[in-house]
Amino acid sequence: MSISPSSAAQAARQSIAQRLRDLRAEAGLTGGQLAQLCGWTHPKTSRIENGRTPPSPDDIRRWCDACGVPEQTADIVAQSRNAEAMYVEWKRKVNAGLKQLQDSYVPLFKATRVFRVYSGTLVPGLLQTEGYIRALMTRITAFRDIPNDVEAAVAARLERSRILHEPRKRVLLLMEESVLRHQIGDSEAMAAQLGYLLTAGAIPSISLGVIPDAQRDRSIWPMETFHIYDDTLVSMELLSARVTVTQPSEIATYLRAFEDLRTMAVYGAEARALIVKAIDALS
Repeated sequence: MSISPSSAAQAARQSIAQRLRDLRAEAGLTGGQLAQLCGWTHPKTSRIENGRTPPSPDDIRRWCDACGVPEQTADIVAQSRNAEAMYVEWKRKVNAGLKQLQDSYVPLFKATRVFRVYSGTLVPGLLQTEGYIRALMTRITAFRDIPNDVEAAVAARLERSRILHEPRKRVLLLMEESVLRHQIGDSEAMAAQLGYLLTAGAIPSISLGVIPDAQRDRSIWPMETFHIYDDTLVSMELLSARVTVTQPSEIATYLRAFEDLRTMAVYGAEARALIVKAIDALS
């Protein structure tokens, strides 16, 4: 099984490119002829048709007019906007600071009944403690050179995590054992984080699984962190962007991956033993 975080976004872009290419072909136009009618160069036509350059609403309008189908403009513009929304550059999301980013998730969290989260790198955000969050966000702020609103962002994330205690919420969390050894912050902050994980399983809404490093014959390998909200949306946070998947076939792939990963995880006393081992390693 192979999952590409940006596959859904790229597939959506390619679908638009194919649709525009088909319109040109059905109109009996060459790429050069369409470029002349639209008032741009032939290479631009090629870039749009090959999905390398996303067309602007004005590009789409000119294209449809040139092909004699202006009535299709609104539909293709809407399709294009949806495709671009699937792949959101982090620079645009965090340029006002990290608190705004935390707050932007609140409506989605409130609407979701079942959360499924897999992480191969960090403790999932819903279980992060204050010191862990502060250390993480301090590093992110420095790396991205964005406004420093770390304290407000820490408070916003902690407030968002209160959703764990709301009725009718179900939170299924999986992490690789290596996450327990990725030290974020100083030893005190990391010990507090690991200590909280020892008790998190007692929260009624939570199922916490840890996939041991010693797991043999893995049916699926460690992969990018992903979040599944109910069965309707998947998101991945990449270094440069947040990718959102809404295509049912793509969501089904992530649901299948999550279930495979769940079968390899340990829970309860076995999971706590791995956490205690990581705490002991801090000293």
